[in-house]
Amino acid sequence: MARPGKTPAIEVRDLVTHYGRTEILHGVNMTVEEGEIMIIMGGSGSGKSTLLRYLLGLSRPTSGSIYMLGKDITRLSPREMHELRKNMGVAFQGGALLSSMSVGENVQLPLLEHTRLDRKTMQIMARMKLEVVNLGGFEHMMPAQLSGGMIKRAAVARAIVMDPKLMFFDEPSAGLDPVVSAELDELILRLRDAMNMTMVVVTHELESAMKIADRITVLDRGNILMIGTVEEVQASDNERIQALLNRRPSTGEVAADEYLERLTRA
Repeated sequence: MARPGKTPAIEVRDLVTHYGRTEILHGVNMTVEEGEIMIIMGGSGSGKSTLLRYLLGLSRPTSGSIYMLGKDITRLSPREMHELRKNMGVAFQGGALLSSMSVGENVQLPLLEHTRLDRKTMQIMARMKLEVVNLGGFEHMMPAQLSGGMIKRAAVARAIVMDPKLMFFDEPSAGLDPVVSAELDELILRLRDAMNMTMVVVTHELESAMKIADRITVLDRGNILMIGTVEEVQASDNERIQALLNRRPSTGEVAADEYLERLTRA
């Protein structure tokens, strides 16, 4: 549930998902409030990317509900989901720029897909968003001519070109050096404050998470260990959370009965 006085932008209720016969998310509940930056973090295989996939409406869950701006996306028709996605921006881990298009043409893609604006207006809007991410004057360059950090920023410009209410980041700092990563963190904070966006950021970068988070959701093996502020997470006495924060390896111990059952399962 949202905290008192806070309005939920995203609500996940009892979300259960499967890959084949394997259950991945086990009754996940999470609320993201309007205008906040929610970090989703956890170790490898914790379910971070799976949760993001379902938040984006790319798959239907086994059970449970996901409310986006008051609408349960698990019950929307393809046409209704298409309309809702006009209020959603996504910055993918690798940037996902189309190599055959210039930077400016990449940024214009959502406008081509979702609006009937004339070409000149789309070009101006793309330039405006490139200025926001400090890439003014780079619209004629090709993705292959950009550095890794510039590709990430161009992807952000494309994601915000329609001024979405919800913004999703998948590992925004992955593969970047510390200086460029810090610059991207500052950009995320600036966008949230300037455009009043609600943001969900999936990341394993602890320093980045602690810097930009309003709250953190800690996932482990498909379960939420806790949701809290940076200070609350750091103060947690949960061993698995402390192992994640202090980079301690998991023991990985398995009970004998569980091990035998796993080996003999059909």
